Amino acid sequence: MTKENVLFTIIGILIGLIGGFFITNSLNQGAVVPMTAAGAQQSGTLPAGHPSVPGGGGTVPEIQAAIDKAKQNPEDFEAQMKAAELYYQIQRFDGAIDFLKKANSLQPENQEVIVNLGNANFDAERYEEAEKWYTAALSKKPENLDVRTDFGLTFVFRGKPDYDRAVKEFSKVLEANPDHVQALQNLTVAYTKKSDAENAAAALAKLERVDPSNSSLTKLREDLAKLSGK
Repeated sequence: MTKENVLFTIIGILIGLIGGFFITNSLNQGAVVPMTAAGAQQSGTLPAGHPSVPGGGGTVPEIQAAIDKAKQNPEDFEAQMKAAELYYQIQRFDGAIDFLKKANSLQPENQEVIVNLGNANFDAERYEEAEKWYTAALSKKPENLDVRTDFGLTFVFRGKPDYDRAVKEFSKVLEANPDHVQALQNLTVAYTKKSDAENAAAALAKLERVDPSNSSLTKLREDLAKLSGK
């Protein structure tokens, strides 16, 4: 049994429990509680009209067969996408990215592939690389508010954050849709992180009005209170 097969045997039992393709993990870094569009799907809070994300697991032999098929048929677009999906479900982001890049080489204009490359790099914490793919996606569909929100998040999480740029992107989203929950939540975080209590409070107030049951409100209020010295 190869090393790769051993890995699949160990984690195979978990795969059927993992729902969704390209679901961004819940991200909590200190006081930060931002929300990606993919994370919103996991929590059931995606905006109306957002495309569904395919999911579902498979048995270990099925998974191995799918990956072998992709490797043996490098010109098969669907095979590359399926292998990427399975690698992503077990959080082997490097493998997912490799297969997505092969899919991108076969269909360079495919928007789904480009966005998923942004998502995979984001979850691999390669925020500058994720920025590149989100930029490419937005150049084709600048009206995609969920992608723009995730694009803004890359400036929050990178090693040298650019909160002003993040605020700019979230603000663009809110200009198009003032009730965009992810953008409001992330805007609150960005303002809090840049120690702008007044604007953070304003963004939080809007979020409370739009989504009063948002699970992050308590944390956001606590962080704002610390910033304000209350």
